[in-house]
Amino acid sequence: MISSDLQDYPYLHSDFGGDPELGDLVELFVAEMPDRIRRVLSHVATGDWENLVRSAHQLKGAAGSYGFHQLTRPARRLEESATKREPEQQIQAAVDELVMLCERLRSGPAPQSK
Repeated sequence: MISSDLQDYPYLHSDFGGDPELGDLVELFVAEMPDRIRRVLSHVATGDWENLVRSAHQLKGAAGSYGFHQLTRPARRLEESATKREPEQQIQAAVDELVMLCERLRSGPAPQSK
């Protein structure tokens, strides 16, 4: 389920996006996101649950560290789902949610509220 603030704003910005010292790191994290997504999808496609757990765990930690707290709960959900070897339909739903959110990441400061 997508919270109402995610429906109102199509992109997710880091808490540190406007920080002059951390902005470049946030930008690099966002730039690397397509590769992270490809790895997650590849692990699912090949049934590589061990590496899926590892990728979800790494993404959970990195997202929080880079100020994208909106990703930590969905990444944790995927990590737990894959760790428990839940039915593939549940794992796929967790992957779909996480990928959808990852595709919304943007660097730079968040726009002002409506």
